[in-house]
Amino acid sequence: MTEEERIFAGKLFDARTKELRDIKHKTHELCRKYNLMDEYDKARLPIIKEFIGSIGEKYYFQGPIQFNYGTHTFIGNNFFANFNLMIMDDARIYIGDNVMFGPNVSLMATNHPLIAEERTAMKYEDGHVSVSEYADEIHIGNNVWIASNVVILGGVTIGDGSVIGAGSVVTKDIPAGYVAFGSPCKPKRKITEADSKIGIL
Repeated sequence: MTEEERIFAGKLFDARTKELRDIKHKTHELCRKYNLMDEYDKARLPIIKEFIGSIGEKYYFQGPIQFNYGTHTFIGNNFFANFNLMIMDDARIYIGDNVMFGPNVSLMATNHPLIAEERTAMKYEDGHVSVSEYADEIHIGNNVWIASNVVILGGVTIGDGSVIGAGSVVTKDIPAGYVAFGSPCKPKRKITEADSKIGIL
């Protein structure tokens, strides 16, 4: 079993193996290249497709951006991310269509064991000791808006059409069609026709 297969199987893994470092290095360098480019440069946006797992035809990342693996993230069509997007996609991350991220959003699909001894339990023949990690997937549905300074942890699913309020830390699933906010983030109420702003168009 490769180290990447260990991630997807939900096992402890060593993020410092050459196998995983090579994947991340390519993505980190492409993110660095993206972040240094003028936002009007037509060669900028296509860089995303050089490292992302998959993405729809219409998308925009304001930048700066930082992906860990990139290849573990799958994004639908019509995606927008504002300044300072951080995606720690050790586990796979799935994002639907028509999703918007505010500034300083972090998706954290990675973790370390709580028991101290387990964080150094992986020992290898060459003598090195891993700082063990494990990772749970993140699923974000269609038509979701994630406001500024939100952190979403691994293992979370956010349902279609929901809105996550600014500054939230999302540790548990959020059902479809809800406004949710807080730390920890909790569903507060259903989104209804009373929330319509169509009259100010």
